[in-house]
Amino acid sequence: MPREDKEKQVKELTEIFKRAKAVYLTDFKGLGVNRTTELRKRFREQAVEYRVVKNTLAQLAAKNAGCDLLVDYLTGPTGLAFGIADPIVPARILTEFAKDEAVKLSVKVGLVEGAMFDPAAVKRLAALPTREVLLSQVLAGFQAPIAGFVGVLGGILQKFVGTVDAIAKQREQAA
Repeated sequence: MPREDKEKQVKELTEIFKRAKAVYLTDFKGLGVNRTTELRKRFREQAVEYRVVKNTLAQLAAKNAGCDLLVDYLTGPTGLAFGIADPIVPARILTEFAKDEAVKLSVKVGLVEGAMFDPAAVKRLAALPTREVLLSQVLAGFQAPIAGFVGVLGGILQKFVGTVDAIAKQREQAA
């Protein structure tokens, strides 16, 4: 590969590293063409960038982007999964894809928002609820005390109306 092409590829990878909220390194040794195509398709559907590049180019790009923690893991056949919009989506896809026993794919390491995650931690990340589910849970938590407060106010109002009604009936009978 000509030097200009390598420099262009390093520059492009550096930009992706900088934009990514998460980077997952995968070992795809023994993964067939059909399975690789299937994995790439899943990534495309979820707007995840997946690249297989020479390790030396990836190391340079990682260093340029300030992701020095990944350099030691860029050995052997390595695929790079970049979570641009959502840092957890690539972990979910990789974990789900690796569940199939016929698939020989493993996660080497993940770098999420500057924190390193080993393969076990990546699986735990993948098990987290989606962002939408977490937001709905938080909103439900905010709503519960308000609904309780409204219920208490309604009960007080109902007792007040009942008391006024009882007084009115008592005065009618006295008159």
